[in-house]
Formats: sequence, C-alpha cells, structure tokens
Amino acid sequence: MAATQTKVPGLEVRSIDYVPLSERHGKLWHLGPLWFMSNAQIATLAVGLISITTGGNLIWSLIAIAAGTVLGTFFMAFHSAQGPQLGLPQMIQSRPQFGYVGALLVWLFAYVQYAGFNVFNTILAGQAMSRTAHGGVKWWVAVVTVLALVVALLGYDLIHRAEQVLTYTFLAVFGVFTIGVLCTLHYPAGSFDLGGFSWTPFLAQFGVVAGYQISWAIYVSDYSRYLPPGVTVRRTFYWTYFGSALGGAWLMGLGSLLAAWAGKDFDTISSIDAAGDKVFDGFGAVVLIFSAVGLLSVTALNMYGGSLTLISAADSVRRVRPTLTARLTTLVVTAGLSLVGALAATANFLENFNNFLLLVLYLFIPWTAVNLMDYYVVRRGHYAIAEIFNPRGIYGRWGWRGIISYLVGFGCMVPFFSVGTLFTGPAADALGGADISLFVGLPISAALYWWLTRSLDLAAEIALARAEASEVDPQGAVV
Repeated sequence: MAATQTKVPGLEVRSIDYVPLSERHGKLWHLGPLWFMSNAQIATLAVGLISITTGGNLIWSLIAIAAGTVLGTFFMAFHSAQGPQLGLPQMIQSRPQFGYVGALLVWLFAYVQYAGFNVFNTILAGQAMSRTAHGGVKWWVAVVTVLALVVALLGYDLIHRAEQVLTYTFLAVFGVFTIGVLCTLHYPAGSFDLGGFSWTPFLAQFGVVAGYQISWAIYVSDYSRYLPPGVTVRRTFYWTYFGSALGGAWLMGLGSLLAAWAGKDFDTISSIDAAGDKVFDGFGAVVLIFSAVGLLSVTALNMYGGSLTLISAADSVRRVRPTLTARLTTLVVTAGLSLVGALAATANFLENFNNFLLLVLYLFIPWTAVNLMDYYVVRRGHYAIAEIFNPRGIYGRWGWRGIISYLVGFGCMVPFFSVGTLFTGPAADALGGADISLFVGLPISAALYWWLTRSLDLAAEIALARAEASEVDPQGAVV
C-alpha cells in the first residue's frame, strides 16, 4: 500500500510500496533507451556465442539470435506494461499467483539471478578497466561495485537519465565499432553458407536468446511503475519491446561475429580490444572503457532490483516498513554479496557462465507463463492492491494454483534441458542435444494455471478492489 514517506532530495524513498497517482511522472519514451542500454552491454555478448561454440555457422547463428529475440522480448515487454497499471515493482506482483509466503519461491531464484549477473558484470568491467587504465582487476571490481551502489541508491530517476545519456554515446561508439567488425574482420569459409544448417546449435542459440530476453521480466515493472496509467498497455509494450530487442540482438549478433572471427582464441576483453584496434589504433581501449561504464549501469539495475526482491522476501516473513533505511540496507547487502562473489570467482566461473545463464533462465520460463496468464487472461489487470500487502488477505499465504503450475511446468521441461556438459535430459538427447524446453514449459504452465483458476471468485475480488481504492490511493485509483 501507499505509505507516508519522508522526502530526501535526490534520493528515491519508495521501494515495494504502491506509487500513488500524485507521484507518477516521466515520459513513455524513456523506456526505450533504458531497455536498449540494459541489453546493449558486453555481458550480452556471451549469449551470442552458443551456436558458434557448438559447431554452428555464423549466418544461422545470427538468424537464431533474431528469431529468439523476437519471441523472448514479446513476453518481457508484456510484463513492462503491468507497471503503470499497478504502480508496483515486478516481483511483488507474484503474490496474487503464488501467495504472500509462496512467492518466496520465485524471489529466491530472482535474487540468485541478480547476484550471478552482477558477479559476471563487475568482473568484465574490472578486466576492461584493468586492460585500459591499468590497476588490478579486483580493485576495479570494487570501484564499479561502489559506484553502482550509489546510482542504485539515488534510484529510479537517475537510472533512467543515465541510460538515456549512455544510449546516445553507445550509438556513436558501437556504431563505429560494429561497422569496423563487419568491414575489417575475416570470417571462416562457410560462415554465410545457408546450406550449413544444424538443428542442435540453432535451437541451442534460439533457446538461450529467448530465455535471456524473458529473464528481464523480473525487472521490467520496476522501471515503469512511476508512469501514469494513462500511457496504455500497447504503447508501454512497444517502447519496451523495441528498445530491448534492438539492444539485445545488436550485442548478441556482435558476439557471434567476434566469436566466428576469433575462433578458439575468443576472449571477450582481448577480442574487443583487438577488433577495435583494427578500426584505428587505440579505438579498442575506447570501446572497453565505454563498455565498463555500461556494465556499471546494468550492475546498478541489478542492485536496485535485488534490493526490491530482498525487501519483498523479508516482508513475507515479517512485516517491513518500506523506508529509505530499508532500501539502503538491502542495497548494501546486495552489493556486498556480489562483491564477495566477484572477488572469490575463479576462471571456472567465467568459463561456465553460459551454463549458469541457462540454469537461471529455465527457472523463469514457468513463472512468466503464470504471471502473464494471471494478469492478461484470468484477472485481466484487476487486483486488490491493499490485499497484496495483507498476509491474511484474499490472495492467501500459499497460492497453490500458481505453485503447482510452476512446478509442473518446470518438471516437464527437465527432460528437454541441454546444459553443456552439466546435464542433458533424455528428450534433448533423443533430439541430438537440441533444447526445446522453452516450448514445453511456457504452454504447460500457462494452460494449467488457467485451468486451476476457473474456480476463483473474480467478481468478489473486483468488488473488494473498488472498496479499497480510496485507502490505496486518495485519488481513487481502482486497479
């Protein structure tokens, strides 16, 4: 619910609480640069390597990236449209489906994702700065972590402004870099041969790209919840979709190009540096320094989302007042955990990052199916906001419908998993290692949840939402 907050100049004070209409602000187009730049950073390069490293050729890798981006971003952008309508961060919206306590299931997985990506992001940023500005990698990891913490503490408005500035700079720096990669690098024979198609690397690349785009779903309402509800679902979807899809496809495609050129010698930092210097001497360092700033910004996004998730989780165990102190405490904890992880990480962690990426992405496929089915089909955007924060409210402590749908969908996906050398399910093995788990988990979880929710008294929920509207928002918001 909306809570009385003490205003602190320059700092965002709200966290998991409802954003009242009187505080809604911002322009809809701000979502475009934010989601473009969130994807357009060099950690995303790793997502574009799967096909090349598993024997696929370049042209089919690029086609798989384009197709996976088109599909995965579709689901992610629909989550974004929930923010202005509900005025809530993304993960707190899981309570109507999973319950006041049951939502801890997905919040735990979300927090692991935030931490894991931040470990990888800060190490990459540290390596980039160490190569260009010298100094130890661990020193730069600490610097990036502290700066990202400051940005995340200042919050929503600063994050949006920073991503806008970075977007314009990116278009200049990476525009030149990409043209250089296309024009100056030489690729192996057969790279652009459409006859060199193989299902296994194609589906592996397609699946990880679609899953990567879906994984942003746990963030998106966090950065649209301050917008006024009048922006409409359709326009919110478009700005999020095209920003995220363009940024993601660009960097993943760039990753495939660099991997095809460098072959077994590919290394993110050294390959970018070498490719940049082929444009003109010293340009590789320019690209790396800018890339480190981009990684800092996405690290701040992860800290911000991790803080909201941690507050949500704590509130499910014991009621928490969503104060500035709570934000600061959870941000410091989140930053500290990622810093410890980054400083302790070994080369094996970096080598196995793609496996980590796949495992985390699997966890959110059934969640996104349940959440979107609930919002757009079952409840059609009508929620009793006050009840989301009521441990004994109508949504219950354990949302058995959502939990069962999630677990069944995830369980049905397991035979189709193909996670490098870690695990190959029997169905994936029968398909030659091709991973189609995305196409299994999404429809099964969504359909099962729809079937299980047929007994809900939705008319009573809507009536309760109307009755509580004046409590939630003095301006009479009915959600």
